[in-house]
Amino acid sequence: MSTAPSGSAQPRVHPTITLIAVCVACGLLPASLTGTSVALPSIGSHLGASLVSVQWVVNAYNLTFASVMLAAGSIADLLGRRRMFGLGLGVFTLCTLGAAVVSDIVLLDVLRALAGVGAAMVLTAASALLAQTFDGPARMRAFGFLGSSFGLGLALGPSAAGLLVQAGGWRAVFVCHAVVSGLVLFALPFLRESRDPNGAGLDWSGALTFSGSLFAGTLALVEGPQLGWGSPLVIVLLVLAAVLLAGFVVAEQRQQRPMFELSLFRRPQFVAVSLMPVLLAFGFVCLLVLLPSYFIGINGMSSRQAGLTMLLLSGPVLLLPMAAGALSRSVPTRVLLGGSLLLVGLGAAWLTTIDRSSSTGGLVGPLLVIGTGVGISFGLLDGAAVGTVDANRAGMAAGMFNTLRLTGETVAIAGMSAVLVSLTQSRLAAGIDRYRSPYTHDVGTLANKAVQGELSSAAQSVAGADHDAFVTFVSDSYTSAFHTVLWVLAAVCLLGAPAIVWLLRERRGNPVTAPTRSAEETVSAL
Repeated sequence: MSTAPSGSAQPRVHPTITLIAVCVACGLLPASLTGTSVALPSIGSHLGASLVSVQWVVNAYNLTFASVMLAAGSIADLLGRRRMFGLGLGVFTLCTLGAAVVSDIVLLDVLRALAGVGAAMVLTAASALLAQTFDGPARMRAFGFLGSSFGLGLALGPSAAGLLVQAGGWRAVFVCHAVVSGLVLFALPFLRESRDPNGAGLDWSGALTFSGSLFAGTLALVEGPQLGWGSPLVIVLLVLAAVLLAGFVVAEQRQQRPMFELSLFRRPQFVAVSLMPVLLAFGFVCLLVLLPSYFIGINGMSSRQAGLTMLLLSGPVLLLPMAAGALSRSVPTRVLLGGSLLLVGLGAAWLTTIDRSSSTGGLVGPLLVIGTGVGISFGLLDGAAVGTVDANRAGMAAGMFNTLRLTGETVAIAGMSAVLVSLTQSRLAAGIDRYRSPYTHDVGTLANKAVQGELSSAAQSVAGADHDAFVTFVSDSYTSAFHTVLWVLAAVCLLGAPAIVWLLRERRGNPVTAPTRSAEETVSAL
């Protein structure tokens, strides 16, 4: 077990306060991603920013969140989980508050990147705090609540942000997030401090190669549609990402106590648990970022209406994680996880019926189906991930799982956004000559404005009889590209479902060991 810092007076531990603080903090982290996505059209319009710079408001947060997760987990094991939790909350609060007052898009992107660093510190320390505070069945329930808190953040993030943008502008979203995270700081005196007595220091080579690879790859995906996929810079970035990733693998293999224990990937069950959030990033998280702009720019919804419509997608993620945990006692986890991916894939395929005339009522079916699939899986994954290593290195375990989760989200959002812009550009280029528009020789800017939810402002440049036809043409081009992206997302999930079931099948002579009864029960259920 981890030990308390020697010579330090430990406060009286309050498990209930620990659980509340962890769940509120961890629920806020996904809300900062999905809520901000609803505010992007307003941010771009108010600051006069390009699509790329506006995308970095989300991408910078997710990129640093994922990039430093491994290092944050190791540092939490060494420095102390409570101390790391407090430092992370402080960084997140200050940077988010700063984002609410700046008027420069570059500075906003930088602050969001720093907020992502704070978020990584919070999440890895929070998972370890739960693992050290609760044992046995209580730990199972605690991680069930943790899964529900993620669902709550995802569910309320878009809708709450829509209401805030409508009432007080995009800055109100960041102010609200900063206030909530600041309030959690008052719980620090009631949390238990713990460290890994066998900690060997930070794996700098692994941290730098992994972070560099993820940054280079994400930057290539974001810049690809703008500079062209054959651009020397994009090619160099992709090659650099691959080289650094190979360097990361070599560095981790040489470490006696690596941040990322690659040997765990020899266990099919661990591979499946780690692969699930990556697949869900394509089928669910991408939609949380891309759909609000479509609703606002193409369907003509207000920010408030777009946020409320997103509840159809994210609402089930709030309600189902605890029910899924109870259902796993009678239904094999591999069946539940495979079935959840099938639901997400089928829902994404159903959503290809969306067009500029779609109403909220017409979107109920596909959005609820996708949300139901995600809600089932969210109640099953976190406890199994933490149970893969000894409790002494709970921070490392949380870091590994959440790094894969956030890496998947970062790559999926950047990749699918890039594909959407590229497809929209190609469709616009095929027919833009029919209209007298300043965008005739600049379809890239027009595609960016459409994807950013600013079609109405772009259409003001076309007057007279061509105006309505131009709006229809751009809307149809964007919608066609969006349908293609949805089919890709559906294929990823539908093909991933049987792979997950196969990886989780029972194997003789390959038991999964775990340090506690609760973790053992969780993993053995696979």
